[in-house]
Amino acid sequence: MPSQLKQAARLFCALAFALVLCAAARAQQRPLITEDVDVLEPGSLRVQVGIDFVQDAKFPASGLTGDLTRVGVIGVHVGLSSNVEFSVEGVAQNFLSINTRGTSAFPLSIAPGDNSTNDTGDFRLSTKIKLRNETRRGPSLGFKFGMELPNSNEARGIGLNNTNAFGIILMGKKFGRDARLNTFGNLGIGIYTAPTRLFTQNDMLLYGLGGVFRVNKTVNLAAEVNGRANTRGGGAPLGTESLGEFRFGLQVKAAGLRFDAAGIKGLTEFSPRSGVTFGVTYDTPSVFTPVK
Repeated sequence: MPSQLKQAARLFCALAFALVLCAAARAQQRPLITEDVDVLEPGSLRVQVGIDFVQDAKFPASGLTGDLTRVGVIGVHVGLSSNVEFSVEGVAQNFLSINTRGTSAFPLSIAPGDNSTNDTGDFRLSTKIKLRNETRRGPSLGFKFGMELPNSNEARGIGLNNTNAFGIILMGKKFGRDARLNTFGNLGIGIYTAPTRLFTQNDMLLYGLGGVFRVNKTVNLAAEVNGRANTRGGGAPLGTESLGEFRFGLQVKAAGLRFDAAGIKGLTEFSPRSGVTFGVTYDTPSVFTPVK
């Protein structure tokens, strides 16, 4: 088993133990990125905006490393019916403070003397379907599929300007009095275009394990392990390396909003070393007539 998978497995066990010790909010658990099975109420709208700061971000295809700031980490989620939700997610702007430059696999538009670069992030369109409600003994089940659009400009050195597709199985189970602990897991496949190889892709294992624990009416604790693992026997094609991270943070409800913050720890060779994320979530009442 690759070393990054062994490390992820150990952290999965540690996370599960921590969650047992540490309002199960519905769907889209910012500051986490692991997907809950639950969907929004039919006709409702959820808008999320955040900002991330990560240190020692690595971009092997362009040869750049540095400190990355993601401004406008956007998520718009709509409940289409009692078991279907549609989402648009992405980053409005990425800013990279360049620390080192290596060999780039494609021409860059960054001048030799520039110490920073910026670019729009790639956006994702996805649909989540809840297949089964939780029972006393069994977990809830769902499925999410979607695609990543090529909105970025690879010449800026941050994005890869590729079209990717993914599909993941969702599982969830609540524990404790009044379902104070909401746990959820993801397992699936991501089909990533290899940006430097013609007619080549990397089918990667997508995984995630997370949970939210309600401390009181206004404060929740949240934690997860999430990432993607290379399934090829040899090295991954440039731009499709294994990535993984651990997040631990909280959610605070105030003034009709839900604020969140979390620390980030990278788990693989090509993951950022560490970072933090902050965000806010707003749920609107029903904004349209749902699908019957």
